[in-house]
Parts: sequence; structure tokens; C-alpha cells
Amino acid sequence: MEFRIAADELKKALYRAQGIVERKTTMPILANVLVTAHKTGVTVTAFDLEIGIVSEHPAEVVKPGAVTLSAKYVFDIVQNLPDAHVTLKKLANNYVEISSGSAHFKIVGTAPEEYPKLPREESAPLVQVTGNTLLEMIKKTQFAISTDETRYILNGVYFEPQQSGKVRMVATDGHRLSLIERELPGDFKLKSGVIIPRKGLLELKRLLDEAPDAECQLGFAENSALFKKTGLTMVMRLIDGQFPEYQRVIPKEGEKAVLVPKTRLLEGLKRIALLSADKSYAVRIGLAENQLLITANNPDLGEAKDALEIAYRGNAITIGFNARYLIDVLMVTDTDEVAFELGDEHSPGVLHAPGDRSFTAVVMPMRV
Repeated sequence: MEFRIAADELKKALYRAQGIVERKTTMPILANVLVTAHKTGVTVTAFDLEIGIVSEHPAEVVKPGAVTLSAKYVFDIVQNLPDAHVTLKKLANNYVEISSGSAHFKIVGTAPEEYPKLPREESAPLVQVTGNTLLEMIKKTQFAISTDETRYILNGVYFEPQQSGKVRMVATDGHRLSLIERELPGDFKLKSGVIIPRKGLLELKRLLDEAPDAECQLGFAENSALFKKTGLTMVMRLIDGQFPEYQRVIPKEGEKAVLVPKTRLLEGLKRIALLSADKSYAVRIGLAENQLLITANNPDLGEAKDALEIAYRGNAITIGFNARYLIDVLMVTDTDEVAFELGDEHSPGVLHAPGDRSFTAVVMPMRV
């Protein structure tokens, strides 16, 4: 195997692999990428047995062949090459020579036959999707995915096609929930929703971030998801299980609904949370006539409060919340104002755009 490729092209392929390759694993081969030189170009494959990416790149191929190399070390080398182009040449015993300008490296490789095979997903019906829309849906749900491995059903986002060409994505960790519904016309041929794992979703987000306007396709087979765009294929295993009945958690409409300036509320929460007790981010949200009051009390540090002017006439109420959960929602909210619906001290708070619940976040109250 021998080929010459632009250093930036190889760097792009290896960068895509960084989030997938397993550095701490009982299978050392999973820390490698499979580099394959064809007559028409080079493919770089990364696979951790759950998520796989095949990245295609133009190159001058002198001799076809394949080898697996350390994803991390070769990426570090390519980032520091002196020339715009790099040559890779396979030597005896799977060693690989990397040359660029005055720099030369001789790297230990592994036989390509040892690399695990990606699952074939030709059966997945692919639907043309808008990259920007899919990216928005991921950004507005990823923060609510559970990181508790014992609740593996919640370790991903629920992808559920709706009527009229719409798709709903839902994430919850039991303390908060985020739901977004957008138009993604096309028949995914799903009998019910599927759960996309957190790691796969974040890798998908990285790929979409590269070029949000690029044409892309998404499809689902029995237990896998398939994503494609020009020069790239990604496959990932789905989480097997039944997602909770999330509709039960979402209140119909809060008794007390107020419109709050988003930036002002966000800044206030960040300030007051500095004095929340024991890093619990616990704050109190109080409603009084024409005022929303954010307070925190820390026996070791003192207390803090910030008052926001709002239009409200009703009974006074105070509810405890985790400020970080509210901040996460506000950070991805696009509107200048946010509708904040409250019930009583035992009811969840609901945030959404004024007059539009297509993106809705639910945050459970906490004792403060």
C-alpha cells in the first residue's frame, strides 16, 4: 500500500474518528482506524462495535492496500506535518512509513484482517433530511439525556415520526425533559419510535456541524441507524428497549404563565446560582406582582437575590429549581422572550417560546 494525500484531508478523516475509537478497551484494535487505499482514493474507517464511520477522501494511490493504525498518534503526527501533502507507505510486518517534507515517521500497524467488520445496512430506507433542522433538534435535546448507565433506556434521544411529515425528538433524565418537533418529510418506515444512543447522537452532531447545509440522508433498519452524506457513511446501533410514556410528564398548561426576557433570566440565574448550596445549583423562583425573584441561600457563604420586571398579576408563589437545568434550556432557546409556566411547589416548570410549544422543556421542582 502506498498513497499521497493532502494533509488536511487525512486530518479531517482522523478527526472524525477521535470521538469513536476506544482508547481504554480490552480490544486494542478498537483504538485504531482502518486505512484502505483503492484505485480511486482512500477510505478511513473507525468502529467501536457500536458506532462506525467510513470517510472517503481523494488521493494519488500508487499501490492499493490496507492497514490499521493508531487513530490518536497518527492524528497527532498529521497535525504537525511540515508540508501540505503526506505520503503513507506500508512496509514489511505492517509497519507504515509516513513522510511529509523533511519529516519521516515509521509507525507500528496491524493487519487489516483483524479489524472488525461494520454491519451492512443496505436494507435501511434512506430519507433526505435537512442538516440544519436535524442539528437544531439534537442541540435542543442533548442536554437532557441521562448519563446514568443504570437507566440505559434514557441514555439516548427518542426519535418518533409524527403525522404530516413531522418528527419528534425527546430526551429525559428523570429530572427534566426536552421535546422538539420539526418537519422532516419522508417515510422512515418505522412502526414506532427508536432510541438513538447519546454517543452516536453527539458524533452525528459533529458531522452535521462540519457543513450544516450539506445534503444528507438518514434511515433506520431493525436495530441500527444509518446516516450518509457525500463522502461519508455512519452506522450506529440503537438502544433496545421501550422509552417511557413521556406525554404524561408534560403539563397541559401551567396555572401561572409569565413572559420573561430570555437573556435577563439567563444572566440572573447564572449570578444567583453562584451562591447555591453544595453545588446543587438550587435556587428559588418567586412570582409576585409584576416581579420574578430569583434567590439562593448558602449557610457558608450568604444569600443572593435578583429581581426581574415582568407582567404578572396573581397569587405569590415560590418554587425551588436546579438553576443549571433552567440555564441549559435558555442557552438553546432562540427567542428573545420565553414563556415560563408554573403550577405549585410540587409541579414542574415548563419553558417554551411564546405561543409555540414545538420546543418544550419540562423541569421538575426541588426542595430548597
